[in-house]
Amino acid sequence: MKFTKLIFLSLLFLFTQFANAQVGELSKIEKYIKKKLPNATVKKLDTSDHFKEVYEIKFKQYLDHKNKSAGTFEHRIFLSHFDKKKPMLFVTEGYAGRQRTYELSKILNSNQLIVEYRFNGGSRPKNIQYQYLTNDQAMDDLHRIRKLFKKFYKKEWVSTGISKGGTTTLIYKSKYPKDVCVAVPYVAPLAFAQEDPRTDEHQKITGTEECRNKLIALQRNMLERRAELIPMIENYATEKSQTFSIGVESVLEYAALELPFAFWQWGGECETIPTSKSSVKEIFDYIEKIVSWSFYSDASIEYFAPAFYQFMTELGYYGFPTENVKDLLQVVKNPTNRLFGPKDVDLTYKPYLQGVNDFLMKKGKRVLYIYGGIDTWTACGVTPNPKTDALRMTLEGGPHTTRIKNFSKEDQKKIYDKLDKWLKAEVTPLNN
Repeated sequence: MKFTKLIFLSLLFLFTQFANAQVGELSKIEKYIKKKLPNATVKKLDTSDHFKEVYEIKFKQYLDHKNKSAGTFEHRIFLSHFDKKKPMLFVTEGYAGRQRTYELSKILNSNQLIVEYRFNGGSRPKNIQYQYLTNDQAMDDLHRIRKLFKKFYKKEWVSTGISKGGTTTLIYKSKYPKDVCVAVPYVAPLAFAQEDPRTDEHQKITGTEECRNKLIALQRNMLERRAELIPMIENYATEKSQTFSIGVESVLEYAALELPFAFWQWGGECETIPTSKSSVKEIFDYIEKIVSWSFYSDASIEYFAPAFYQFMTELGYYGFPTENVKDLLQVVKNPTNRLFGPKDVDLTYKPYLQGVNDFLMKKGKRVLYIYGGIDTWTACGVTPNPKTDALRMTLEGGPHTTRIKNFSKEDQKKIYDKLDKWLKAEVTPLNN
């Protein structure tokens, strides 16, 4: 009996030790977070891919990093832990964030830290104080988060972001160049005006002349058939419980003006463009797929208001060429993306990104640029100085969804070789 009890106690001890070992690493990470962010809300999420632990963290972020008495807002980040001896992929989102695995996390077999952009998604306060929505404040957000976690994750830090998030990556690189070892912005534009004319020029030369003419014909067809399309937009609003305060006539005209930009951005196929022989439903469904009527809804405009504030005040954006349809516009005489910014807020444009580009030309080393050849935003892409240790890879025919996995094996090798040169970390080619 005593022998049985001894065996039981021994097994219990071993089980307890094993259990403690199993939760030890988790406990270490959570304790670190609580030590650095004692008032944070930490929620454990399901793991995926190679990650061992995943957390959603909400903490108090300063509205103004140079005047902390201004107050705070709740900032959301996502931490995916694999191994503290591995690199950290620092994801600089441009909008709302969500937990997902970035391809670079797989390539670098890394940890991952996704930072939602201030005043977007789960980091959006009820009442936005737009004076604090600036690139400088957002970069200070990133710098603070980097400092909070650098003592735990001591290996190489690599920053990355997509689209506006890629622009964020480049701005962060220019303001805090020592924070990361390597920067990998995807399809990242640097616009130099509130309506950068380079995107207009891009639409005039991308693709074939036949394809461009088909887009113009569709634009005109939409506006000429407004009597048929307007009721369809109204029914669409009713079915989806959406409202269009800008007016359905404006929705139609803005969608027609947006079409060429969106077509090239998302890599539309020329053979699928509706023609004069297409039914009005085919036209309606096609615009829903390429542009999306709901983009002009009140809910969408409200959702993207913080981003459009930045586009109009610091980041710059694109305009709407009207020369091919000007005679058919009845409501939108002077189209502008300012319409989609927040109301009763100063939208004066103050150029910001030219300074970022100047930095990249002179000191932008260890930056890997990924672009798609037909993506409209590539017109505002960065072409690194040949004297700078940087690499730009442009996928011929690639849209805004271009990723490393889309390149040929030969081009992927160029990317991996460059990453291998810049990092001490092991680079694992994608299996695709």
